[in-house]
Amino acid sequence: MAAANSHQPVLVLFTTFVVAAAIVLAPTTCTAQLTCDFYQQSCPQALQTIRSVVNEAINRERRMGASLLRLHFHDCFVNGCDGSILLDDTVNFTGEKTAGANLNSVRGFDVIDEIKATLNTYCNGNVVSCADILAVAARDSVEIVSAKKSLRCLNCLKRIFLAILYFACYVVN
Repeated sequence: MAAANSHQPVLVLFTTFVVAAAIVLAPTTCTAQLTCDFYQQSCPQALQTIRSVVNEAINRERRMGASLLRLHFHDCFVNGCDGSILLDDTVNFTGEKTAGANLNSVRGFDVIDEIKATLNTYCNGNVVSCADILAVAARDSVEIVSAKKSLRCLNCLKRIFLAILYFACYVVN
């Protein structure tokens, strides 16, 4: 019982954030037409490959599902869901990986790198966009973790994912 009470302030703060985001972003509309078969011609096994790697990563470490969702959120937060969180530092550029808000806060880059390497092998090159990999990995991690958790956890993760999508639509528009 004591452990449950120690997480209560975090849960209240998080719930407040999600509700506030939903209220602010609910009136916006998103006109993007997303399809599940976008890579059907160029890489037919893209979605199942991403799901397989995500599933393996969650089986290795059960917290990775939440980490992949958080990684996607941090990617969408600044200038939209563009995959820029995966940018490494160069001599003249500080990438988002090591930017202040992300440094020692975001993880799961190794899983995304594994997905990219696997897709590049199956798809004969760099066919699937990094932004799509992040979005599909976040979606799949929510579904995989939800299947392993209770309905309460499922609803919570889906609300988080929807809040991120609403936020992404808001930034794009």
